[in-house]
Amino acid sequence: MFTRIFNHLLGSIDCCPWVGHAYGLQAPAPAKTRKARAPYLYTPAERRRRDATGWTLVQGVLAPVQFAVFLVSLGLVLHYLLSGQGLMLATTSVLVKTGVLLTIMVTGAIWEHEVFGQYLFAPAFFWEDVFSFLVIGLHGLYVLVLVTHMASPRVQMFIALGAYASYVINASQFVLKLRAARLEQAG
Repeated sequence: MFTRIFNHLLGSIDCCPWVGHAYGLQAPAPAKTRKARAPYLYTPAERRRRDATGWTLVQGVLAPVQFAVFLVSLGLVLHYLLSGQGLMLATTSVLVKTGVLLTIMVTGAIWEHEVFGQYLFAPAFFWEDVFSFLVIGLHGLYVLVLVTHMASPRVQMFIALGAYASYVINASQFVLKLRAARLEQAG
């Protein structure tokens, strides 16, 4: 009985586009009752909402700004790790990168709500959102370690590099999704 209640509760919040992925105990719902997602990224209504909202422009501006901040910060972090010089500048750059990341995450959630009707985990961007939490978590870990002095500055910078590696993967996910949307629109 508890398992059935648990499965029902978990199923009500599970919004992964693939049925039965998370806990594998429940068989997929029959095709008639299952909400099917079209094989394309945006429905016509979602595409109209995407094109009409100002948050699309905000995301379009913030994404390259974040990438530029990332490149500068990456250079400063690597410079510190290789030379031992410029700790304050490298630290400040990682904090700026974290601030820009949080800004783009919040505005991205608003964009997702405007386009798909939910703030996070819309089926079209489910895995990008999942991985974004890892990116945020690693940036947050850097800030925590910095503020609490739980690790040396060198270890802090290696944590920043781990956060940056996850950011590159996540940014690649979004670039591939943008490319898919353009190809879809052209076709």
